[in-house]
Amino acid sequence: MYQNLGKALLIVAALGLSACANPDRFGGAGGPGGPGGPGGVDVGGLGSPSDPRSIAYFNQTIGDRVLFAVDQSTLDAQAQQVLSQQAQWLNANVQYSAIIEGHADEQGTREYNLALGERRANAVREFLISQGVAGNRLRTVSYGKERPLQICSDESCYRQNRRAVTVLSAGAGV
Repeated sequence: MYQNLGKALLIVAALGLSACANPDRFGGAGGPGGPGGPGGVDVGGLGSPSDPRSIAYFNQTIGDRVLFAVDQSTLDAQAQQVLSQQAQWLNANVQYSAIIEGHADEQGTREYNLALGERRANAVREFLISQGVAGNRLRTVSYGKERPLQICSDESCYRQNRRAVTVLSAGAGV
C-alpha cells in the first residue's frame, strides 16, 4: 500500500515540476516576447508601451492621471496639459471608452471625500468633452478615500491620492 502511495506522490510531484518548467503554459506570459521581453508583447490586454494605439502607451506615455490640490477639483496647468494629450489620443482612438475615477486623500469624512472625488472626476470629464471627446464615451465614478495609492499620514502620500485616473476599455460606449 505504501509503495503505491509513494509512486502516486512521485508522479504528482513530477507533473507539478514539469508544469513549472513551461513558461508559455498561460499563453505566452513570462518567456521571451512576454511583458518586458523582446518585442514588447503584452498578454494582459494592454498592448505594448511602444504601440501608440495601445492602452499601455496611453498609461505610460500620455499619462492616465492628474493630481489635485487639497480640497480642490479645479484643473491646474499641468493637469490641463495631460488632459489635452489624453483628449487627442482618445479622439484618434475612438474604439476606446473611459471611466474617470475620482479619488481623495484620507483627510476628511467618507461622505466629503466621495463628493470631492465626484467633482474631480466630473472636472476631468468636462475638460475632455470640451476638447472634442464624445460624452457618451466617458463615465465617472468616485472612490473618495477608499482606494489610496499610498497609505501614510504624510503630505507625500496625500498628494498622490488626490487624483483622477482615466481608465480605458475597448468599446465606444461605457
